[in-house]
Amino acid sequence: MQYNVHITMKSNNKKVGKIPVSTTSASTCPAICPFNHANEGGCYANAGPLAMHWAKVTDGNRGDTWSVFTGKIANLKEGQLWRHNQAGDLAGDGKRLDAKANFQLSEANKGKRGWTYTHYDVINDKHNANVVEQMVRDGFVVNLSGNNLAHADELYNTRIAPVTTVLPIDYERTSVKGEWTETLTEYKQRIDINNIKTDAGRKVVVCPATYMDDMSCEDCKLCARIRDAIVGFPAHGNGKKKADAIANA
Repeated sequence: MQYNVHITMKSNNKKVGKIPVSTTSASTCPAICPFNHANEGGCYANAGPLAMHWAKVTDGNRGDTWSVFTGKIANLKEGQLWRHNQAGDLAGDGKRLDAKANFQLSEANKGKRGWTYTHYDVINDKHNANVVEQMVRDGFVVNLSGNNLAHADELYNTRIAPVTTVLPIDYERTSVKGEWTETLTEYKQRIDINNIKTDAGRKVVVCPATYMDDMSCEDCKLCARIRDAIVGFPAHGNGKKKADAIANA
C-alpha cells in the first residue's frame, strides 16, 4: 500500500511548538475510530487550515512518498523531538497496520524522539498490538488513543504502550474568543486537576498545552515518554460537541 506523508520541519502550531510535525493521508485512519470523518465523529483535524492541508496530502497534491518521508526522518538531527501525525494515523489500510512500513519508520527514528497516537484496534487484533509493541520497543513512542475513560482503562490493560484519552468538554478551561474566562487557579480547582482518575483508579493528567499559554508539546514532552499516567485531551475543535458525546459514553 502507498502512503502520502507531508512533514513540516518547524510547526507553526503554538500548542505543538517549533518542532517537526507530519501529516498522513486520511486513508490511514481506522474505521473503528469513532472520531473518524467517515463516522461524523468530530475529529479536530476536520476543520480549519489543518483540514485544508490534510485534504491536499490525502489527494496527493502535497507531501512525499513513504520512502522519501522516512529518509527525511532518518536525517533529522540526533535527539530531535518530533510529532508524527497531527492528522492521520500509522501506516495501514484502516483496519490492519502495515508492519513493514511502520518498522521502517521506527528504524528511521532511532536516535530521535518521535511520538504519535493511534486509534487502530490493539485490543482485539493481535497483529496490530504486536506492531505497536515492537515500535515502542524500538524507541518510537506510540500512544494508544482512548475514546473515553472506560476505553482508556481497556487500552491500559494491554500493557503494550502508553495511553491517552479524550475527556468531556467539562475538563476544558473556559474561554471566549480565545480569551480565558477563568483563572488557572479557578480551573484547576474546578476540575480537581490532581485527582482525575479512571474507574480503575489510574491517574489522568490533562494535557498542559490545553490550559496553559506558555506550554507546548516541545516544552512538555509527556506524550513522547513511556509512562504510567494517562494523558487526557478535553474535547476541542469545531466538532467538540460530537467528541464530547463520545467522551461521555
